[in-house]
Amino acid sequence: MKLADLSTPAFLEDPYPLYTTLREQAPFVRVAPNALMTGRYGIVEALLQNRSMGKSYLESVRVRYGDDGPNMPLFQGVGRMFLMLNPPAHTRVRALMMKAFNARQVETMRELALATAHELVDGFAPRKQADLVAEFAFPLPLLIICRMLDIPVAEATILGATVSKLAKVFDPAPMNAEALTQTSAAYDELARYFAGVIAARRSRPGNDLISLLLRVEEGGDTLTHDEIVSNVILLFIAGHETTSNMIGNALIALHRNPQQFDLLKQHPQKMPNAVLECLRYDGSVQMTMRTAMEDIEIEGEVLPRGTMVFLMLGAANRDPDRFEEPDRLDIDRRQGREQTFGAGIHHCLGYRLALIELESAIGVLLERLPNLRLTDLDRLKWNQRGNLRGVSALMAAW
Repeated sequence: MKLADLSTPAFLEDPYPLYTTLREQAPFVRVAPNALMTGRYGIVEALLQNRSMGKSYLESVRVRYGDDGPNMPLFQGVGRMFLMLNPPAHTRVRALMMKAFNARQVETMRELALATAHELVDGFAPRKQADLVAEFAFPLPLLIICRMLDIPVAEATILGATVSKLAKVFDPAPMNAEALTQTSAAYDELARYFAGVIAARRSRPGNDLISLLLRVEEGGDTLTHDEIVSNVILLFIAGHETTSNMIGNALIALHRNPQQFDLLKQHPQKMPNAVLECLRYDGSVQMTMRTAMEDIEIEGEVLPRGTMVFLMLGAANRDPDRFEEPDRLDIDRRQGREQTFGAGIHHCLGYRLALIELESAIGVLLERLPNLRLTDLDRLKWNQRGNLRGVSALMAAW
């Protein structure tokens, strides 16, 4: 198996057959001279929790793009995102981010999420058909992150398309030259835009998340300008791209399992668990990476210091050693935590907000459009990404 296998048309359409092969082949499969891959739940969980497994983002860039890769502004910028850092730098930046993020009292966003979902449905319900990606899944989290960052919706809609191009940077397989150029241009555009917003907030601060990031401090420490730019871009991606894709993935999973869909309609109180099961079944976040910071032994194999490991979260979520009948959607499943939000010190900072948005989005659709049906299940167009998986359109009628 090699990294290129994660960019084939068959994999991008349906990664789960390859994940089965990955799990069955060995606890670890070598995909590069100094890089392994695993899809087994127990190993993924253990390595995510192991403090001796850290991040070596720029080294992973070097493995995939050669010696000049880590010097590119694109990878330098992504490397400043706190999810790419190790302690103590990660501890410092995440603590500052959490102070700002928690100040938003995320649970109070449920009312906003519900109101936004209803407003979007108002716009297309009378037509009896719509593209749920373009008219619902894409704008819903975008409108919410706009409110949190206090940026104009019209500008953010354009930025949303740019973010979709930048998301390719999180794929495990290396991009070709054309995609690398487009992704670099996308990062440059976002960096210029948010640098301007940050400059404006320095002169006229408000109560938005960017203003809070400018103000937060821990023991006299604050975030630098470049750290704020990179991490605001990260918040914009995480607050928009991952959730919008997951709304679509959840709707597809439910429609492909009509008995489970009917069960949810009959018992809407099952929504929180149904969302978690959809995240397990076909999550938008499919992988993450860790590097051994010292020699580590696991499953009888020694990972030498410096070994990079691709942790395939999507494969772990379908591991039959962890989940009974893992390829079956079961909204009543109670078999432990899915891996989509990660674990350990890098567990997703915004997971509560993501769950609120997903529960609100699907709940409002079921309430407002009880006869909703997807009309293009046999001809879905997946977004051709090995990570941040989703569809480019989702036609529906009711």
